[in-house]
Amino acid sequence: MSTVADKLAKKSTRRTSSKQVRLRLVYIDFWSAVKLSFLGAIAIAIVTLVSFILVYLVLDATGLIGKADEFVSGIADGVKLSTYVGLPQVMAFGSVCAILNLIVFTVLGAIVAGIYNLAVKVTGGLLVGFTSN
Repeated sequence: MSTVADKLAKKSTRRTSSKQVRLRLVYIDFWSAVKLSFLGAIAIAIVTLVSFILVYLVLDATGLIGKADEFVSGIADGVKLSTYVGLPQVMAFGSVCAILNLIVFTVLGAIVAGIYNLAVKVTGGLLVGFTSN
């Protein structure tokens, strides 16, 4: 089976001094993909939670939450926005979003690994070139 990458590699007239190895990626280990996507999801969850807290602290320091509280209480009598928007509520909402992202990102990593393993049977895999310096 000759691919476009093989034909392009044969047309190359320039020879390098380093050794080149061409390998095909024909299988992704399912559990390795799940573990790697889980670690990436943990990093994204931490960034999500920290960004929620930082945005809240910036909004609180600039006084925008107080202005929004006055605006909402002017429109709807008896409703105070500050009872619904506080640091504990923001942390709880950020934690829920981070946990949902963690689950979704991990599941998507597993699905992508499975789809790739199925697609390799049709396409033959990715041709990857490595060189040693």
